[in-house]
Amino acid sequence: MSIMRVLRQKLRRARFFIAGNVSSIQIIVSYYLLMTLISLLLFYLPIFRQPNVHVPFLDMFFMAISTVSVTGLTTFNINHVFNENGVILLEVLFQIGGLGIMMISTFFFIISRRKISLKQRQLIMTDMNQPRLSGIVRLIRITFTMILVFQVSFGLLFAFYFLWQGYYQTLGDAVFYGFYQAISAVTNSGFDVTGDSIMPFANDYPFLIVIMFLIFIGGIGFPVLMDFYEWILYRRKKMQRRLPFRFSLFTKIAVLAFVILFVGGTLIIYLLERDHLFAGIDPLGRFINSMFYSMTTRNAGLQIHDLGEFQVTTLIIFSLLMFIGCSPSSVGGGVRTTTIAIIGLYMTSFLKSEDNINIFGRRISDADVRKSVVVFMLSLAMCFFSVLLLSATEKQSLIAIIVEVTSAFGTTGLSLGITSDLSVVGKIVIALLMFIGRIGMLYTLLLFIPKETRDQGYEYPTEQIIIG
Repeated sequence: MSIMRVLRQKLRRARFFIAGNVSSIQIIVSYYLLMTLISLLLFYLPIFRQPNVHVPFLDMFFMAISTVSVTGLTTFNINHVFNENGVILLEVLFQIGGLGIMMISTFFFIISRRKISLKQRQLIMTDMNQPRLSGIVRLIRITFTMILVFQVSFGLLFAFYFLWQGYYQTLGDAVFYGFYQAISAVTNSGFDVTGDSIMPFANDYPFLIVIMFLIFIGGIGFPVLMDFYEWILYRRKKMQRRLPFRFSLFTKIAVLAFVILFVGGTLIIYLLERDHLFAGIDPLGRFINSMFYSMTTRNAGLQIHDLGEFQVTTLIIFSLLMFIGCSPSSVGGGVRTTTIAIIGLYMTSFLKSEDNINIFGRRISDADVRKSVVVFMLSLAMCFFSVLLLSATEKQSLIAIIVEVTSAFGTTGLSLGITSDLSVVGKIVIALLMFIGRIGMLYTLLLFIPKETRDQGYEYPTEQIIIG
């Protein structure tokens, strides 16, 4: 037997061993780590950099993680480090980080008419946090097309609007920044490439309303977009169908949680700031500003004021909204809206002495309840210990640290300006929070669980203990 044949046999055995012992979650996480390293290497290429600008390795690595996780936190001014080519590179990475590596790659598989294997479908299901394989490719094809259409159409709309309103004097600048604002809003990236975020548009209410709509598109969840697409098709062909259309339970809970958080956040922010930061703004402007911050704190990270001008109580509300984040299977991070919704339903059913958690004519499974409680408690504990650690290592106010931690975990990007002043430990902690916020706390836990687990096959006797 030749040496080459022996090596080929060993390689096949190694592939079989890896495939049999590495879970889909571990593969997906390794993809995002690889994408982070690729981003880091690209950031060092002169074609994307301003000349004669040096950035320490840790700061550039921090930027790579922030980009792949579409967070928006940076330790340096982007416009001082990256040129226009660098900004375009960031827009491409926003797509990969926000929409997901598997969604991007699968879409190119679809348009090139390549066959998608069962293993690839499993990876897609894992990356998009979907419960089943059926319809996963169609979900990607439709939602990716929808998001691309939103980005292109609103990018062009912004370009002509900027030129018409005089925000930019040349067509090239208007198109460049118009597309950036559209892509940034849909992917909820929140990176500031101008040094002023969108502060120049603070009094431009039509622009802010459109930005809020694009943030909603990116953060509501891909399955929700798919459901609304199916509903539109159903309405157009209603007479040809006998069965009534039914939105999925996920869509109903995700939209309900969004409405409650958006309306509740708007009212609280309005009441807290109407006689403070918003005192000199007309009543309509106060509500639109409150609506904007209720939306952007849930993941986009765009801002029209200096955060330091808000009251501490308002910043705490911002931190709570950032901790919650967006819907699962979206471009955003955080503990996720459905997690909070299920915990709220669980508490309600407990107070009403009900054995089951029922909503919209359906019962929430016990497994989903357990997952929600575990994800919430561990996320809360992780953020708490991160705040505790940073309060010991950083010379910053407690509220600034809380905002920084929740912004990183929620992949939001809002900050009180302390990111560049963080110590080495602080930057590492924030970077880990951004990465965990992107892949999700549930997948972070499952990352360390073996692919195959065995049930004990028996149960111990039940005994009650004193609670409360």
